[in-house]
Amino acid sequence: MSSKPTAASIIGQWEEANLSSHAVKAADSLGRADPEESCSLRTCFQRDRDRIVHSKSFRRLKHKTQVFIAPEGDHYRTRLTHTLEVSGISRTAARALRLNEDLAEAISLGHDLGHTPFGHIGEEALSQALEKRTGHRFEHNRQSLRVVRSLENGGRGLNLCREVEDGILNHTGPEKPATLEGCIVRIADRVAYINHDIDDALRAGIIVPEDLPEKEIALLGGNSSQRIDALVHDLVNSSWQQVEILQSPPLKEAMDSLRTFLFERVYIGLVYRRETERVNRLVESLFSYYLDHPDFLPGWDAGDNGLAEKVADYIAGMTDRFAIRTFKDLFLPSEWNL
Repeated sequence: MSSKPTAASIIGQWEEANLSSHAVKAADSLGRADPEESCSLRTCFQRDRDRIVHSKSFRRLKHKTQVFIAPEGDHYRTRLTHTLEVSGISRTAARALRLNEDLAEAISLGHDLGHTPFGHIGEEALSQALEKRTGHRFEHNRQSLRVVRSLENGGRGLNLCREVEDGILNHTGPEKPATLEGCIVRIADRVAYINHDIDDALRAGIIVPEDLPEKEIALLGGNSSQRIDALVHDLVNSSWQQVEILQSPPLKEAMDSLRTFLFERVYIGLVYRRETERVNRLVESLFSYYLDHPDFLPGWDAGDNGLAEKVADYIAGMTDRFAIRTFKDLFLPSEWNL
């Protein structure tokens, strides 16, 4: 008597019949570092997606800066909204190319779990503090991998599939992801942040529409929705029936030009430089304090090695508001209620 097919096995059959030969099917996954029994309802990549969404690191993204530090306005992006935008773009492109949408979604949802508070300013500040003590720099993609492998779930990690870990690690940096789904996320990350950072900079009054590069805006579109639509269509059309994820040279050049514009006018602009000094002082002060007072680090054991790395883990996991509140509690005088 044959056993009743499970939901996961039916999904697996659908993937085999409908996905591209270049897609990673769940049944062909390289597996997890610690093997587990399969789930009857979800494929391995669907389980990874759910583990990430239910993690503490994912929830903290809602209070981590994308560009503007602890913004007052309700409509500025955070790391969480950025992550969700990357996920949406990645899923759309993966579906259109008949690649594994679940794998692309899991990678995109986990790609920024290791990001510091205070956005790129915070990452650079933590890099400087760590490099001064250890000789090596902090990189948020490697920290994201460390989060899902070692820091989440009480130090046990999330035990994700190797394809998801690879995509998280290589969503930025010199090495490309091993899967086409990971390559989609790598491009979708840039498509998302370039366009929503322009949107937020316009909302903040740091730039005005007339400042945007005229040629690139004419090619890609006058608002973020049009530009994202153009770039995603271009990615799908350029990559159709190819063995790699591609962009057409004109649109890639236009996107890269907008990224350069953002670095020159927004990321290292006057407002950003003013905040940089404050963030550097905050991060360096916290780093020095915890090096001198390791007993205040959660989970610290006197027999542990790598105190500086432990401090970096703790600071990287902070939200903007928790880091600011901790700094105030440690270094600013308290009011006395007499």
